[in-house]
Amino acid sequence: MKFFIARSAWHPTSLLAVLSLWIGTFGNTPFWMAIWKLPETQGLRALTTMGSLWLILVFLLVWFLCLWVWPRWLKPAAVLMLITVTSSSYFMLTYGVVIDPSMLANVVQTDVREVRDLLSWSMLAALVLGVVLPGLWLWRQPVRKVKTLSLIGRQLAVSVLALLLAVGFFWTAFQDIASLTRSHKHLRYMINPFNSVYAIAHLFVDKASLANQPLQAIGEDAQWTGTATAESNAPLMVLVLGETARAANFGLGGYARDTTPQLRQLKAQGDLAYFSNVTSCGTSTQASVPCMFSHMGKTAYEASNQRFEGLLDVLQRAGLAVLWLDNQSGCKGVCDRVSNVMTTTLKVPEYCSTGECLDEIMLHEMPKHLAALDPAKRAKGTVVVMHQMGSHGPAYYKRSPAAMKQFLPECSSHALQNCPPEQIVNAYDNSILYTDHFVAKTVQWLQKQGRPTALMYLSDHGESLGENGIYLHGMPFSIAPKVQTHVPMLVWLSKSMQKQRGWNMSCLQAQSTKALSHDHMFHSVLTLNQVKTSLLKPELDLFSACTTAR
Repeated sequence: MKFFIARSAWHPTSLLAVLSLWIGTFGNTPFWMAIWKLPETQGLRALTTMGSLWLILVFLLVWFLCLWVWPRWLKPAAVLMLITVTSSSYFMLTYGVVIDPSMLANVVQTDVREVRDLLSWSMLAALVLGVVLPGLWLWRQPVRKVKTLSLIGRQLAVSVLALLLAVGFFWTAFQDIASLTRSHKHLRYMINPFNSVYAIAHLFVDKASLANQPLQAIGEDAQWTGTATAESNAPLMVLVLGETARAANFGLGGYARDTTPQLRQLKAQGDLAYFSNVTSCGTSTQASVPCMFSHMGKTAYEASNQRFEGLLDVLQRAGLAVLWLDNQSGCKGVCDRVSNVMTTTLKVPEYCSTGECLDEIMLHEMPKHLAALDPAKRAKGTVVVMHQMGSHGPAYYKRSPAAMKQFLPECSSHALQNCPPEQIVNAYDNSILYTDHFVAKTVQWLQKQGRPTALMYLSDHGESLGENGIYLHGMPFSIAPKVQTHVPMLVWLSKSMQKQRGWNMSCLQAQSTKALSHDHMFHSVLTLNQVKTSLLKPELDLFSACTTAR
């Protein structure tokens, strides 16, 4: 207990220096480990570069803390800093992720189920070692009372000196450090706590900017061009918004395991087309979903600071009935102005026996919610979006029922790094197998409706399963591995839908290997639902080839 016993009082600036040393050394363990593993950081020169980086980081921390942390809130601020860097370090070490604005946005959007899935004994141990022990020591230290003017003068002087020293050391090692950060851009997102500070500031500025922007209407010229006269012959489309499904593990795409046996049978019947070369808009739900439903496309969407309506607003404006069913963490704003239902908290024993609901709960609930939509709109056509829980990690084993666990043994831990790689893949593949079952069951339901029906499935982003030490998703798009951006997409059309439109499935199958992206969804869904608007871009419409062929 002597470790925690307070001795002589510390000058507040000296205590900040100790905190800087702790954070710069132990609080940046993932950063130092990542640098140590690089091939160019070997030998005497590499040690010199790492030494310079350590000094630069410590002096930058002293500069930062001396500017913002003062005696009145020194200890609470220090504990908050310890929590931030320890949590950040834990997730970077455990899952191989980095901390950037998109990752922080994921954290903000995380719901209770996702938080529960991330909790583990290893996380508790990390918090004890990184927060509790140093936090107790720091809290026990008496802080010397210093006159205000003297304190301001000293802290500002130390801050300026620390900044000058950081710049000096950076200048002496500029060539090596610049080369290192240019070649390995992910390193800049691993420096605690500046990665979190940057992400928080970026997210706050973006949100504040968007909050001040009025929502702009789009597709005001949208018109439904169909000929249906009653709901019995009006088209019904289901858009299954997949979650965390990567194309690399999709059986239809050539994966060694047949993780999509039921969809393969539907494809053999000639009514289903699978697209094997599709790129996502982002690497997380928060980034991808609003982008997918935007009319602008990835490049323009990410460059814009304005708020626009989305695909569902245009469909509804054209007179169609629209319904959003969500078994995940919400629609990220894209369903705010249409009928929407959350199924995550339902208590249907057949589908919700493990504390969360399997995706089939949405199919179970859909008929009654369809019946509640405006009959006049249903007589023209109906679009239903089902947002899956899909293959969301790290608890992949929860994403499939016992009857669907074909690949065993599977990882049943939230701490993926503690499982053998093959067990992680088994659990993930079982979740894809269940998605196959869910989508096929939805198709079977559509086949029984006695009207023109269609289904489109498209995952929001992919997933890393431990390749190169990276797990989960959410990496910055520019440096994300392909498994996080290469996603599966398929379209199924009923015989009556093909006949009504005069389409032949060969027009879709001919595009099966064509380079596509999330940008194609907006325009393809408009055409599939017979909505005409000046927003429609034929070059991004999967069905334009079918119309031309007809």
